[in-house]
Parts: sequence; structure tokens; C-alpha cells
Amino acid sequence: MEKTLFDADAVARMTARIAHEIVERNDDIDNIVLVGIVRRGVTIAETIAEKIRVITGRNVDVGTLDITLYRDDLVELEPFPRVKKVDIGHNIGGRTVIIVDDVIYTGRTARAAIDAIFDVGRPKCIQLVVLVDRGHRELPIRPDFVGKNVPTSQKEIIRVCVPEFDGISAICIRTENE
Repeated sequence: MEKTLFDADAVARMTARIAHEIVERNDDIDNIVLVGIVRRGVTIAETIAEKIRVITGRNVDVGTLDITLYRDDLVELEPFPRVKKVDIGHNIGGRTVIIVDDVIYTGRTARAAIDAIFDVGRPKCIQLVVLVDRGHRELPIRPDFVGKNVPTSQKEIIRVCVPEFDGISAICIRTENE
């Protein structure tokens, strides 16, 4: 059974707070590129970009990043993975790249995203946004902006729902094999 931890209003408050924190931390909003990790990270990045636009009156570039090729467990997932070109959709050279993902767990997805970004260009710096930090890191990676810290057991699964894919906006938790 899945339990809702945060409803649409709570998720909206998280993304609004993250947008404000990004604006406070980054003086040059025009030099920012939000890069959403496919799938839900892209939707979250677009939401944050819109909130930054409302706060500052400035548009922020939003790119898309598919890290499939950069995963260290790629062979375990697919015996013959499809090779895709990495195309963020924006020039990232010398800019602040803010990677956006739904949940951070081991840190391996964030590491793969960083590898992919450096294959595309050399940013000024890289920052990381996640809606949920559930702990259990296997790599020394820490997000710069976090919606909520949700301590979990390794048997629990956090699911971030976005309207584009799930029909609702929420953050849910369930125990594996339920």
C-alpha cells in the first residue's frame, strides 16, 4: 500500500522555496541552465523555471538530460543498450548548470548526470536540485537544494508523481514488494 507523504500543495511550496533559494544563491539568473533528468526531473525543472520567471521576471533556460548511457549499471539493465546522443538543448559552456531530479538515493544518478554534462561542455559550476533526499548515499554527493529530507529504510520506495505522467502532483512512499 502506498501512502501520500506530500500532496500537490506541499509539492508546490517545495518547488517555490527551491526557486527562491536558487535566485538567492545565483546572482546572474541569465547564466543559469536548469537541466532536468529524464523523465520527472524535466517536469520539475520546468516548474522551477516558471517560478523563477515569476520571481525575477526573467526566463531561465531548461534542458533535458537522458543519463541512460552513463549509468554504471547499464549492462545489468539492458544487454544491448540503445546509444543516444546527449543533447541538453542549450549551450552550457561557462554557465551555471543546475541538475534537477526527483529523488536522490545512492548518488549514482547524479554522478551519471555530471559525467554526461562534461561530455557536452564545461560549465562554470554544477548545482543539484532534488525534491526528496532519502539518504543511503553510496557516493559522496550532496544536493545543493532539497525539497524535503525523508529518511527511509532501504526497503521503502519514494515515488514523485507529476501531472504529465501520473495525473497528480504528490510524493508517496511504499514498502518494496507490496
